[in-house]
Amino acid sequence: MMGRDLGIARRWDRVVDGYQSSSRPVKIVAVTLVLVLAYALPLLRPPIITTQSIDFGGVMFRVIAFALVALGLNIVIGYAGLLDLGYVGFYACGAYTTAVLTTYHWHWPFFLALPVAILVTMVTGVVLGAPTLRVRGDYLAIVTLGFGEIIRITVTNVEWLGAAAGIKDIAHPNNIGKAPTPPFDPGGMFAIPRLTWQGFVPTVDHKHETHVLIFGALDAIPYYWLVLTVLILVLIGDRLIKASRVGRAWEATREDEDAAELMGVQTFKYKLMAFALGAAIGGLSGSFYASSQSGYINPLSFPLLLSMLFVASVIVGGAGNRWGAIAGGALVAYLPERFRDFADYRLLVFGLALTVLAVWRPEGLLPPRRTRRAKKAEAQIEALEEGELDEVDHA
Repeated sequence: MMGRDLGIARRWDRVVDGYQSSSRPVKIVAVTLVLVLAYALPLLRPPIITTQSIDFGGVMFRVIAFALVALGLNIVIGYAGLLDLGYVGFYACGAYTTAVLTTYHWHWPFFLALPVAILVTMVTGVVLGAPTLRVRGDYLAIVTLGFGEIIRITVTNVEWLGAAAGIKDIAHPNNIGKAPTPPFDPGGMFAIPRLTWQGFVPTVDHKHETHVLIFGALDAIPYYWLVLTVLILVLIGDRLIKASRVGRAWEATREDEDAAELMGVQTFKYKLMAFALGAAIGGLSGSFYASSQSGYINPLSFPLLLSMLFVASVIVGGAGNRWGAIAGGALVAYLPERFRDFADYRLLVFGLALTVLAVWRPEGLLPPRRTRRAKKAEAQIEALEEGELDEVDHA
């Protein structure tokens, strides 16, 4: 049973091991092909995965934004072992900071407001974590849950933040290239056509081109490219910090906080660092959400359910594995949109899929290697014990 449960993870390990053992030119070619496919996906619109009842570019933007959030929350849950049920609060802080700075009270350019939004959410994470990270387990979960609700109630009642009406016409990221000149010139550096499919036969669609890099309400693909680029940069930073002394301290704290304290690890310091870093990535994703196609946010954009979906992304993908978190975030964002044709039942299908996955693979789609090694060792011990019992019975 365990072999079947971990088959996907083992195949993924073989892919990773094959990549690591390859020569440098092969690695460069493989990474280049994967990146080209990732950037071209909303233009290729593969017939099996594309969505017909909703813009596929918008779906891909939501998918990559969820993956970015899951990567940040994985630092808190997967690396440091802290259960955060109010992560949507940091997401909202980043979104509202961007909205206030670019539209509601000031008129900053988006890329000037972005680092401020990250800083604000990081400070918010420190302010929340400093008094609360001394508690553990369910108590920490309750505190963070309350934090998420406090943020939502605050933005609902504070007129300076738009109150219940929210904030509209939020500034988009700065265009790159020739500015649009309505009604006929869409601007941009150049235009890329998309593919349309008749069954499995592709044709080039020149009527619906994506203009690089023009950010507006008509096309979500430039937003997807921007967030995908940010995700790659965050992924590189995640890998570096996980392999550092900080990452080892997080792992020691997660496995046994008391033992880590006895070995000289300043667990509170490193937990606070994980909380702040996770909050910063959540605020980063929230900032992109606020300035996306619609350019509108309100308190209903940040319900408690969104926090549950963020946590589900990490758990479904495999807490502690960065690739698992990305896969989980993409899956949780994509499934409801893929079943939008069954509007009355799509959330039911989504819930059933998550339930089946939780039962079939409780450790997630791509659990970290330490989890698989532990399960393998446990199975071997059980097999040895059963063999010894059999020998005793035969004697």
